[in-house]
Amino acid sequence: MKIFVRAHQLPPRLAAAAIILDSGFSKSDAGEETAAALHGMAARTYPFLRGMDPVTFTRLLSKSELTIGTALLLPFVPSLLAGAALTGFASGLLGLYLRTPGMRREGSLRPSEQGIALAKDLWLLGIGMALVLEELTECRRD
Repeated sequence: MKIFVRAHQLPPRLAAAAIILDSGFSKSDAGEETAAALHGMAARTYPFLRGMDPVTFTRLLSKSELTIGTALLLPFVPSLLAGAALTGFASGLLGLYLRTPGMRREGSLRPSEQGIALAKDLWLLGIGMALVLEELTECRRD
């Protein structure tokens, strides 16, 4: 595992970090109404979240996004670690897209108008997986 990020990994790491940090900062001061809406959508898709307080959920989500965004931003965080965190986070977002009614066109994986915002998170999954796969194949070569 490399200690420092390789130069060609910087653009996708910075792009993903910018989006995720912005999202985390936006949620950090979310009011109760916003927290209830975020929690409601997540709890419908992931039932284990139903028992969690909406404000607590939103604070944890915000902190998670800020942590992942920071890990991607800092060049001394190994790409395997940052990529794995991003892959897990993006998988959760895509789960929302795939499981939430109305996000996709009937009988298709293509997004509806409402689903475009979540469907676009596919690129986060691609970046995360690329970072992980590159580091794993580098380990095998060493």
